Amino acid sequence: MAANGGRGLRKPVFVKVESLKPETNGHTLVVKVVNSTTVLQKGAAASPHLRSTRIAECLVGDDTACILFTARNEQVDLMKAGNTVILRNAKIDMFKGSMRLAVDKWGRIELTEPATFVVKEDNNLSLVEYELVNVVEQ
Repeated sequence: MAANGGRGLRKPVFVKVESLKPETNGHTLVVKVVNSTTVLQKGAAASPHLRSTRIAECLVGDDTACILFTARNEQVDLMKAGNTVILRNAKIDMFKGSMRLAVDKWGRIELTEPATFVVKEDNNLSLVEYELVNVVEQ
């Protein structure tokens, strides 16, 4: 029986942005928001019974690399330029052959103390294009 009452909670392992790989998930990382650009804003103004949808693309990173983060709805409010956030259970989505970081309903975004590191903006993982390759096992 585990010391924490048998719930099997693991202490999160923080990873660096440069170690992120396509189609992976379960990442916990501390990143600083470099900028945030709203790419979609559908309001409830057109129809009150529809939920409003907001999507922003945010450049986030740490001292190893940066990546585009797709923020949805209330996440957009947390992802303001200059904020430092902890992304829990983040995943890598592929968009047009490049990586995007996202946090879905299984993850969490928390504001945290301002980071002391400088974001390494010249190593943008979202600018690396991946090609879908089918590997045939011999």
